[in-house]
Amino acid sequence: MTAPPPTPPASGRGEEASLADRLARAITLAGPIPIAQFMAAANAHYYATRDPLGAGGDFTTAPEISQMFGELLGLCAADLWDRAGRPHAAWVECGPGRGTLTADALRAAAKAGFAPPVHFVETSPVLRAEQARRVEGATWHDDVTTLPDGAPLIVVANEFFDALPIRQLVRAADGWAERFVACQDTLFLPVAGKPVPAEIIPAALRDAAPGSIIETSPASVAIFRALARRIAQQGGAMLTVDYGYEGPAIGDTLQAVRGHAYANPFESPGENDLTAHVDFATLAAAAMKEGARPSPVVTQGAFLRALGIDARAAALAKGAPARARGIVADRDRLTIEMGTLFKALAVTAPGWPLPAGFAS
Repeated sequence: MTAPPPTPPASGRGEEASLADRLARAITLAGPIPIAQFMAAANAHYYATRDPLGAGGDFTTAPEISQMFGELLGLCAADLWDRAGRPHAAWVECGPGRGTLTADALRAAAKAGFAPPVHFVETSPVLRAEQARRVEGATWHDDVTTLPDGAPLIVVANEFFDALPIRQLVRAADGWAERFVACQDTLFLPVAGKPVPAEIIPAALRDAAPGSIIETSPASVAIFRALARRIAQQGGAMLTVDYGYEGPAIGDTLQAVRGHAYANPFESPGENDLTAHVDFATLAAAAMKEGARPSPVVTQGAFLRALGIDARAAALAKGAPARARGIVADRDRLTIEMGTLFKALAVTAPGWPLPAGFAS
């Protein structure tokens, strides 16, 4: 992917101040707001006003590291489509970044005869422009409710759910409370807010030590259920790759990244990328409630190796000896450095085969 010119500094700084001022004013007038509301507002502004990817941005995702990532996902999809009887399926990517993953995936899939129509779930006008440069003929959607009916869907969500808003529940001395964001002048900080019933806390975690934090993401569950429902009804599969864990678990995973370094998630709202780890166990359970079949959760490293990343890296290195060292380094970054923290989960419709790379 090619990075676009950065957002003009004057506009970005003006919008930053405006967003911070609006949040500060709202908190001053009505009191602290839930972390989910703060995160939603910050990320909505952040993604609407910039291309955050690459060396000139704030972070880099797997498709930007190497073409191998998208190619292997494309071949995985083509193999699944072939074993499902070659239906007239549509390709869907949620949060497609610059469109690199889809471009690489469909280039590889086309060699196996799979050339589906493309649908992107994306709200950022900046990123939509980048996607249009790389993928011709795509259709854009603001959310998953307008995806096509009838046809099976092959859905990919790479580092999509980690950016959706989370709730944080904190253990106080006298019970559990939701974590809110307060404001002193222009300083935002987390505080314990409204008490929550102990019944909503997983039984194994209710007696955690004071200060312990549990995270949930109702927004993620709602979107995942909507996609799983479509897949169960229309046929197809969904592949989710993200960093996370199989919960429930104790831990504060809310983080901010700016300029490829960690930042304070409560500073400069709208100017940092806010994310949190994904609870794959909760997403898998959500899929089952909609009649879809979740796979076992596997690590990204194991998944890519099962799809043949070693052979693909060797082939690329042989074809470009001058780049061989860099290709091997990219493979290691995807399978070792990112290989354990990042997980993969597949969801399939009843009667559809399990995608390659997942144990049955």
